Amino acid sequence: MVKRHPGERRQRRERGSISVEEILSGAFDVAADVSIDNLSMPQLAKHLDVGVTSIYWYFRRKDDLLDAMTNRALDEYDFTAPSIDADNWRESLAHHARIMRKTFRANPILCDLILIRGSYGRAAVQGAIQKLEPPVAALVRAGLTSEQAFDTYSAIATHVRGTVIMERLQDKMPGIAPRQDGERNLIDPAATPFIAEATGRGHRMGVADDINFEYVLECILDHAEALAHQP
Repeated sequence: MVKRHPGERRQRRERGSISVEEILSGAFDVAADVSIDNLSMPQLAKHLDVGVTSIYWYFRRKDDLLDAMTNRALDEYDFTAPSIDADNWRESLAHHARIMRKTFRANPILCDLILIRGSYGRAAVQGAIQKLEPPVAALVRAGLTSEQAFDTYSAIATHVRGTVIMERLQDKMPGIAPRQDGERNLIDPAATPFIAEATGRGHRMGVADDINFEYVLECILDHAEALAHQP
């Protein structure tokens, strides 16, 4: 290995020696450390050991880079897994929803790109639509009409998306959700006994958490089950 002398500048890669895929991979690496919001072109160039003009050669703006990252995420991640079993659709759909929430919660980059930013290319959207056909088809086999199956899965997806986005905002801005102990201090059991009882058991109003997520999920599943049992 050749040693550099102190103060000797490292030679950067030449323009054209880096590919779009390398840039995207590097962007995901940097975003994992600093977040999507704080990702910058100079930062990415430094990480990739290239001049910043090499990045702008492919992506004129940060938004263009984020669009490409979003499309890549949609292509690589199968958000319809695990699959839905028509013979056990309620349990498997509930499991599916919980896994999707867990997946996005565990990866803030995916949440920011796909759920919050939500700017997709045509090819990525077409690919995502094709991935949605199997779960909708499973619900049709379970007894729903195509419209009911579509609406049920759409409601589940919207519920997961809304919950995860709210949880993400609560993580980024802790003050957006009142502290549970603070809520209890404001509640007068004599004036609002039922609210006091519920909040005393961990229930919270207007906050994205496990209890609220499960309640809405069960409501959607109950409605879908009633539709499936209609003559």
